Amino acid sequence: MNFSLSSKAITSTKSDCLVVGLPEKGEWPESTNQANEALGGLIKAMEKSGDISGKNSKTSVVPLIDQPWARLLVVGTGNDTDRTPANYRKSLIALVGALKDGASKSALIALADTAVTGDDAVSSETAKLSLIGRVLEEHLYTFHDYKSDKPAVSKLNKVVVQATSTAKAQKEAFNLGLATGRGMNYTRDLGNTPPNICHPVWLADQAKSMAKEYDCIKTEVLDEKQMEKMGMNTILAVGKGSSQPPRLIVMEYRGGKAKDKPYVLVGKGITFDTGGISLKPGEGMDEMKYDMGGSASVFGTMKVLAETQPKINVVAVIAAAENMPDGGASRPGDIITTLSGLTVEILNTDAEGRLVLCDALTYVKKFNPAAVVDMATLTGACIIALGNHATGLLSNNDELANELLAAGERTGDRAWRLPLWDEYQSQLDSNFADMQNIGGRPAGTITAACFLSRFAKDYPWAHLDIAGTAWHSGKAKGATGRPVPLLVNYLMSHAGK
Repeated sequence: MNFSLSSKAITSTKSDCLVVGLPEKGEWPESTNQANEALGGLIKAMEKSGDISGKNSKTSVVPLIDQPWARLLVVGTGNDTDRTPANYRKSLIALVGALKDGASKSALIALADTAVTGDDAVSSETAKLSLIGRVLEEHLYTFHDYKSDKPAVSKLNKVVVQATSTAKAQKEAFNLGLATGRGMNYTRDLGNTPPNICHPVWLADQAKSMAKEYDCIKTEVLDEKQMEKMGMNTILAVGKGSSQPPRLIVMEYRGGKAKDKPYVLVGKGITFDTGGISLKPGEGMDEMKYDMGGSASVFGTMKVLAETQPKINVVAVIAAAENMPDGGASRPGDIITTLSGLTVEILNTDAEGRLVLCDALTYVKKFNPAAVVDMATLTGACIIALGNHATGLLSNNDELANELLAAGERTGDRAWRLPLWDEYQSQLDSNFADMQNIGGRPAGTITAACFLSRFAKDYPWAHLDIAGTAWHSGKAKGATGRPVPLLVNYLMSHAGK
């Protein structure tokens, strides 16, 4: 797919399809006025007759004759006062869907001058160009790698986005949006790959491939013998029941100054989760291939960094294992000594994510991080608390938490902070070890984070529970690519100029 920006008058750009926004109530954007004038008042006449609508996300295709464009796609953008970034994004998704399924091979999209409510971080032209780029990549995505009868490929192969300028700021914003979309799609590819292919060693191979593709990425993979020598016993304990050996994957992007502390991303990489000896119900267990969603989002974020090369240092650590039940699997009641030296009584082998993460959180201290953010499909309790709209966020540092929340708001990849009060820690008390790996049903998301917090005391740390946001279930089943937009925006806010 060829994407580009143009600041030429829309009448100077030939295309199979011109896309303009139509408010339901409010001022028309300049681009829509220009199109209406070029078409002899056609848009205004069709609006008046009721043939097209400005209702948000409503799309209408109008064939044209003797014009620079073969057809006109009008997308409703709602009322000016109600056009939040979220509603604006809905209209973008609708137009991309219409283009994806339509007959046009090329399109000229003129929606960057549509007014959006909010501050410059979400309403400026650069913010809108970035969102347009991301939505284009995100919603032109398909995953049919394992279908013998491939669906028809979209005819669309060229998209030009109209902007007031093609200056550096506009180009960088648009390209960052495209790169973020591609990072999301890479995350989705990894998540959607079946677990008989996507196992810990395969994930490690993807990291090695990334290092070969991008000179700015350095990859190191620790195998089970190296982890055993170091004392990473909790990662090893989770992987004991599987024929697929666990791996600790480390990727480094060094775009900042040598002395700059790195920002560290830690991802849970459980490539399939049966629950182990504490076996899950069979219904819906196929979706446990998405239990590596945290690691997939780390991969996607690193891909964005490699493509855009901001001035920042970032280290990614992925704790990868497969949680299976066999005669060698860990049992409820086992006590394991972690890399930190603390002991854990395993009461439920289905609470394995926190076990692989705790060793990773201890390991990353060696990098002297500026901040550490881990992400994991950790608890079903998070879905009960927040549904599928918001990622759960818990942190030992208010500044870090607020920055991540703000990044989520700017990108529409929203998170909601839950408390991490000391009062919850007692739920992890064990009669036989320093702690147990579960705290009972009450506040399950919080006690899981309490467990992790015990291994993250030496640096600013935040935990993102993406159990409700990493994938869709049902008819639309598939990985979402979240929280790549949030992570990219957060990291870019710390990148040097």
